Amino acid sequence: MTENLRKLLIVDDEPGIRRQLKWAFDGVEVQLAEDRKSAIATQVESPSSVVLLDLGLPPNQDGPSEGLAALKAITEKTPHAKVIVMTGQTERDYALKSIALGAYDFYAKPLDLDEITLIVERAFRLYELEEENRRLHAEQGSAALPGLLTNSPVMKEVCSSITRFARADVAVLIIGESGTGKELLARAVHNQSGRAEGPFVAINCAAIPENLLESELFGYEKGAFTGAHRTTPGKIEQASHGTLFLDEIGDLPMALQAKLLRFLQERKVERVGGRREIDVDIRVVSATNKNVESMVAGQAFREDLYFRLGEAVVSVPPLRERPEDKVLIAQHFLEAWLGEQGLPAMRFSANALAAISQFDWPGNVRELQNRVKRAAVSAEDSLIETADLGLDAKQGADATLCTLKEARQRAEAQAINNALLHADGNVTKAAKLLGVSRPTLYQLMREHHQKIEPSKDDVAAT
Repeated sequence: MTENLRKLLIVDDEPGIRRQLKWAFDGVEVQLAEDRKSAIATQVESPSSVVLLDLGLPPNQDGPSEGLAALKAITEKTPHAKVIVMTGQTERDYALKSIALGAYDFYAKPLDLDEITLIVERAFRLYELEEENRRLHAEQGSAALPGLLTNSPVMKEVCSSITRFARADVAVLIIGESGTGKELLARAVHNQSGRAEGPFVAINCAAIPENLLESELFGYEKGAFTGAHRTTPGKIEQASHGTLFLDEIGDLPMALQAKLLRFLQERKVERVGGRREIDVDIRVVSATNKNVESMVAGQAFREDLYFRLGEAVVSVPPLRERPEDKVLIAQHFLEAWLGEQGLPAMRFSANALAAISQFDWPGNVRELQNRVKRAAVSAEDSLIETADLGLDAKQGADATLCTLKEARQRAEAQAINNALLHADGNVTKAAKLLGVSRPTLYQLMREHHQKIEPSKDDVAAT
């Protein structure tokens, strides 16, 4: 969290409320404005990441027109800012209109400082997360592999391996769970190799019936079997001078494993029903979601073929082992899908982002992409909620995630205890040690059911 991101603009026509709110946000850079004109000018000159905006502004304090106009201008000039609208009794009906105009949230007066500081803190956290994602998107031009979004150290090492192996004309075997992006990595091997100008031909060994797979791979001569009305080159020939991608190689039948091995040794194919051998110059990249070594041990996969296909082996980590990538990829998919479909701008709520970050994603990147697409279509307004993603409490609360949550909560509670002990119970000093504001620390202490006993120094500080 960088300090310059925590800038708050408070817009209210009542001086007492402005002073009260400014005091509540200790540790945050606070700017004040009393009307629409000064609010817009302040936000343009020195943008705040979060804005607290009262709808009842002069010269029309009893109506929402000035506040809504200020909201519209602020969201147009600083679209990433999180605007929290404060409404009185007479303006509550305009809360939904405020959300439609781009407000992050709304808060009904009278003010409760504990509640408003919690809402603002959530807005800051969401802004910081989105800002980090924007930064990462901007850096993708120098990514290790074009088209692959990652901020995970282990995935970056995979990308480095792909780049190294691509330069040498070796067979590459990519191992990883379904939905982890194995084909994307296979294409990266092809695109960064000396064969990039040649074809990239893919075949899924698990998707084609066994009695058709041989003719798909090796081709067939006219009249070789019923329905063979013309001579047809197979996928191997079609990939000549390029790359053949064999997806789900672990599902290749044993009889075809022998024939594929013979091709890899001799670099010649014989079409089904043919009598002549055809020279083929290709590179083979294969992938599987199975444990090939276990299959070799169980005699379900030929050991000699495994060594031929795996001259270089790359293991792709599942998404659950890449926590840095979950939100980054979700944001990218959402932006890409909205642009592709011509849909209006949408964003994830704070709860939705938390659910994305915490969910285990058994279907990996493919599942994440599908849920984001569905959510963008099913969401009722511009804010995508947890339910739109189909991530309810039951789905996100398996044993592993509960354990992680409990570990985080214990660590947070312990950090608070240590800071309070080090500060001799002084909440102000403890908050500074933890890098949070005093109201935020009070809120965290309540969440962890810790007894709040402000010291004399804290009382004096108020």
